[in-house]
Amino acid sequence: MIETYQQALLDWYRRCGRSLPWRQTRDPYRIWLSEIMLQQTGVQAVLGYYSRFLERFPTLQVLAEASIDDVIAQWAGLGYYSRARNLHAAARQVRERVAMGGCFPSDLDDLMALPGVGRSTAGAIRSIAFDRKGVILDGNVRRVLCRLFALQQPPRSREAEKQLWAWAESLTPEGAAHDYAQAIMDLGALICTPRQPQCDRCPVGQCCRARQLGLEQQLPLKTPRKAVPLRYEVALVIESPAGLMVRQRPLTGMLGGLWEFPCRPSEQVQDEEHEVAALQQELACPAGPLRLLGQVRHVYSHFQVIVSVYHLRIESFFELASAEKRRWIPRSEVAGWPLHGSHGKILPLLDVM
Repeated sequence: MIETYQQALLDWYRRCGRSLPWRQTRDPYRIWLSEIMLQQTGVQAVLGYYSRFLERFPTLQVLAEASIDDVIAQWAGLGYYSRARNLHAAARQVRERVAMGGCFPSDLDDLMALPGVGRSTAGAIRSIAFDRKGVILDGNVRRVLCRLFALQQPPRSREAEKQLWAWAESLTPEGAAHDYAQAIMDLGALICTPRQPQCDRCPVGQCCRARQLGLEQQLPLKTPRKAVPLRYEVALVIESPAGLMVRQRPLTGMLGGLWEFPCRPSEQVQDEEHEVAALQQELACPAGPLRLLGQVRHVYSHFQVIVSVYHLRIESFFELASAEKRRWIPRSEVAGWPLHGSHGKILPLLDVM
């Protein structure tokens, strides 16, 4: 069964596999970049970012020598910003390795030692860049295996995780690693899709236990979604003759290194005026006419936020403490600044002022 499955999948891939920019190279830097970008992000979203990122950082050496601010600016909008920080840190690790006479790592343990590279990502890089056996268990592969073996338990449970890795290992051939890794990911992306799988076009349908049992629509079993918490925030757009004030978030933690307008959490809408006053005091900014511009809503991975946006116009410029990550940005330039998701949505409110 295994050899039949492998050969059918590889034959299909060589006829029908997707043409993607990172498949036109064996450069481990470019393949590693694509795999990091594709973590929790779809191919269509990644395509434009991948090409723009490589225009700015065409080699690992250029990336390693860049500032983290520059890297995050290029990543802005792609989400999950710890990936950008890990990418930069890993580039510097590999640069040091190369400087000591080494090369881009190809062994599984060495790849997994890089920041942001887990077991599945390491397997993908090893297979695609070096054509050496590497086992993959990303979202597409997980779904294929759940149907292929008719796994009838939550696929993220500890028991299921162990079983899925064992199945992935047993099905991954020793040869043709480069093609197989991309073939099984394409099978999940193009045929064995989350909804309405195209079983009549599946090259390995004869091996699929879920199809034999009529369970292809029910599997994988869905994990009940948790309620998404709602948070409130007030943001203050301060405008002076020098421009609009923005500040940078700490490099560690959520949205690390991205920029935002000064803001504070608000327990509920009724607290807004109090929080705006506290924010003005915290910033030690002069008084001026204050007005509500409106609200924006944004959904992050684990919560959603409603931001009430206020505008404060001050007629006198005041210096910002040099130790603080705050800047005055000309209004004409703020649209190009790497603001995080919810604060990027504030910009249309400024256009109607």
